[in-house]
Amino acid sequence: MKKMLAVVGLVLVTSSAHAMRITELNGRHVHLYPMKDGGAGFGRVKNVNLSYHNGPVIHQAKVVAIFWGPAATWGTVTAPSPLAQGIAGFFAQFGATPQYNVITQYYDVGGSVQRGLSSTYWIDNSTPPQNASDAVIQGEVIRAIGQVGLEANTVYEVFLPPASYASYGSATSCGGPSVQFCAYHSDFGYSGADVKYASMPYPSCGGCQWPGWTDAQNFEHFATHETREAVSDPDGNAWYDRQGNEADDKCAWSPAPFLVNGYGYQYEWSNLDGGCVQGR
Repeated sequence: MKKMLAVVGLVLVTSSAHAMRITELNGRHVHLYPMKDGGAGFGRVKNVNLSYHNGPVIHQAKVVAIFWGPAATWGTVTAPSPLAQGIAGFFAQFGATPQYNVITQYYDVGGSVQRGLSSTYWIDNSTPPQNASDAVIQGEVIRAIGQVGLEANTVYEVFLPPASYASYGSATSCGGPSVQFCAYHSDFGYSGADVKYASMPYPSCGGCQWPGWTDAQNFEHFATHETREAVSDPDGNAWYDRQGNEADDKCAWSPAPFLVNGYGYQYEWSNLDGGCVQGR
């Protein structure tokens, strides 16, 4: 599909009509995961590999899952809910799977992404605003850092309850007035560090759900996508194709997402295979 460039407020938007890659004027990148009817997998340019653009990857990654909202959704730190336990269990095994191993082919000048992903979680039972803007998500990441620490190799992923929606500019996730995305990842500077994070709103609308899947499986599907992209293209200047699609964007929603051991996944682009694969 033809790329389009437009100055919108304080950002430059690059769109392939499927995924939306946003480059702010300060150079920060935000990459929105499209809804089901707009996935990059539909009509993507086939057999076009990712190119390396000289930026860093995360060699040995860690995830902190931040469950923000009421105990009715997430439980508490000492008694996490079944939903929180399910997502935490997904991360605990993800790094040892063929689904994660696919991205070990991507590298920077310091080496390749390594197999293995450490993880932990933090539950914050304060009430998030109904509209969790990008600034709000960053603020919650900073609060979590105060509890779990700041590490350069960590992706901090903020999971929202069903009463809240995420927004970036005028675009929103499920529950908002202008639903255009299901999740996103980016980075920001804090305390002298480059903080990688993801906004993980509740998959409460059809455009962000796979038929027959549980809420946990839909969350895991998006966590697969955002985590792999945050590791292989953390600052938006490492691995993507000529349309601006990152590895998971090229396979978003098509081929069909799938389950392994009850956990939700999507296909991943493999340069070594020249296409979308379940794992390696």
